[in-house]
Amino acid sequence: MERPAYLDEYEKLVIRMNTPKVVIDNAVCPIATLVKVDSASRKHGVLLEAIHVLTDLNLSVKKAYISSDGRWFMDVFHVTDQFGNKLTDDSVISYLEQSLDTGNPEINRSHRCEGLTALELTGTDRPGLLSEVFAVLADLQCDVVEATVWTHDGRVACILFLKDQLSGSPLDDEQRIHRIESRLRHVLKGDHGVRSGKTAVTSMAVAHPDSRLHQLMLADRDYDRCPSAPASSTFVSVQNWDERGYSVVNVQCRDRPKLLFDIVWTLTDMQYVVFHGTIDTDGDSAHQEFYIRHKNGSPIDSEAERHQVIQCLQAAIERRASEGTRLELCIEDRPGLLSDVTRTFRENGLLVTRAEASTKGDMASDVFYVTDAAGKAADPKAIEAVRLRIGFDRLKVKEEQRPRFCRKESTNREASLGGVGTGLFYLGSLVRRNLYNLGLIKSCS
Repeated sequence: MERPAYLDEYEKLVIRMNTPKVVIDNAVCPIATLVKVDSASRKHGVLLEAIHVLTDLNLSVKKAYISSDGRWFMDVFHVTDQFGNKLTDDSVISYLEQSLDTGNPEINRSHRCEGLTALELTGTDRPGLLSEVFAVLADLQCDVVEATVWTHDGRVACILFLKDQLSGSPLDDEQRIHRIESRLRHVLKGDHGVRSGKTAVTSMAVAHPDSRLHQLMLADRDYDRCPSAPASSTFVSVQNWDERGYSVVNVQCRDRPKLLFDIVWTLTDMQYVVFHGTIDTDGDSAHQEFYIRHKNGSPIDSEAERHQVIQCLQAAIERRASEGTRLELCIEDRPGLLSDVTRTFRENGLLVTRAEASTKGDMASDVFYVTDAAGKAADPKAIEAVRLRIGFDRLKVKEEQRPRFCRKESTNREASLGGVGTGLFYLGSLVRRNLYNLGLIKSCS
């Protein structure tokens, strides 16, 4: 039986309606590029997919409006590059359009790490730990091609991509893998308690290591703060808007790259759906507000759950906070390089709080954030001693690249709130003002 033509046309209409429509506009806002995504299909995680694309291009989201009404959604982002400029590179704009249009971003890192062995580590952080980890890997003739290390509240999580030092092949010998894990568990054993070190060689694709690091630290319960830990400078509040059936999450903290990703990833991983939201920055400060529900449609229903959401969001924001002096290393790659560099840090009393290492061809490009052994600002003399050993032209002190953006004058009403209780001020503003602006944005000021 021949298929009726009108059914084919109907299916084409449904596909067109459900395919995200992407608009990238440099004319609307004088100091940022507007990226608008709208579609008739709002599946769980689609917002995070869009933010994935922006994050992978190192774009800063300085203002955003998020809205979904039934099955329709519209997300509007005001973005700049890492230097605070509009997007002018046609290849970047084309990548944005294609990736956001399909809703399936191509993750560059997954291609760079094909043919490598992924190693995951979690444990108790301490001075010299990273040096010992890299020393073990060098001794077992494992080359570290890429590495990402986060520390938070006395815990550490790493994802390392390895290959055999001699053959350049993945590590596929089970006995060798067992020996690597056994040696590293001994290094990571920490306090010998229930939160001692863990290692895992994984064969699954680690397309986005940042997401995986969040999962590792969340599973390690780094959000349970140590009694001696300093009070968090990140303000998070959660209130229920019973009239509309939403829980309203307000976050106020220092603005930084990838902040929006870290917050939305946490909410999504905790099985919440973001229905509406606003993101705004004022100088170095960021204010983010989200209207959320459980996947089953209900708001947060207990004080214990509300407290856990606050703790998890604070931890997610702080994990990537740039504590310490930023050191950038650019040097010809060689076996045992990371072991030698981190040993030099240790010998000069420096603690690595965060690190990103990568190799491209014969060159290694690494970034380290270092403090003294107590977690305080590193002694400049210690840093200069390290640079003398490694090479002043190879290891440089760099400030975090933070895009500069316009700073608004606070209104008297906002100033009078002083940050405390701002959720009450913003409660409902999304419906009355910001949602209206979604289709009528004339500037980002």
